[in-house]
Amino acid sequence: MDTITVRENGADLTFGWEDLLRYHGGGFPGGVVHGLKAMQAAFRLLSDDPPERREIVVATAFTGPGGRDAIEHVTRALTDGRLTVDRSLGGAHPIDDPPGPYLFRFAYRGRRVEATVLPGHVRADFIALGAKPDRSPDEEARLTALKAEMAQRLLPLPADAVYAARLLPPATG
Repeated sequence: MDTITVRENGADLTFGWEDLLRYHGGGFPGGVVHGLKAMQAAFRLLSDDPPERREIVVATAFTGPGGRDAIEHVTRALTDGRLTVDRSLGGAHPIDDPPGPYLFRFAYRGRRVEATVLPGHVRADFIALGAKPDRSPDEEARLTALKAEMAQRLLPLPADAVYAARLLPPATG
């Protein structure tokens, strides 16, 4: 539940949680898990086989560096110009207007899949503290602990227990 496999020129590449976290640097472990779980939930609908990593196109409302880095490490979508961040894709708030930024769309060989976080996985105290300007040192420490708690809580869960994934109609035009 902590790995994802893609292909590069026909060879399978499997990335584990530790690989993604190391690439990211560790500051936003919860975001890394969100990127991983969204990809896991979506990729099984994109293809029966691991998708070719450099053919995956990503659009997301998620602006966090952990999710971005997880997706980049697996797909190279940012490097290759196939990653778009558009906050208007999700609702304004993950609890009051779900899914908030926790929305990821993946396209691959004519298929499109949307993955959205399920209720209860992003907690109100995390959102409130993350949005607070001018956090005190104690609040920064608490936010760091909440990021780690989220990662530890979500990582062992199956992807479909964290993200709902659904096929979208083919793109037109």
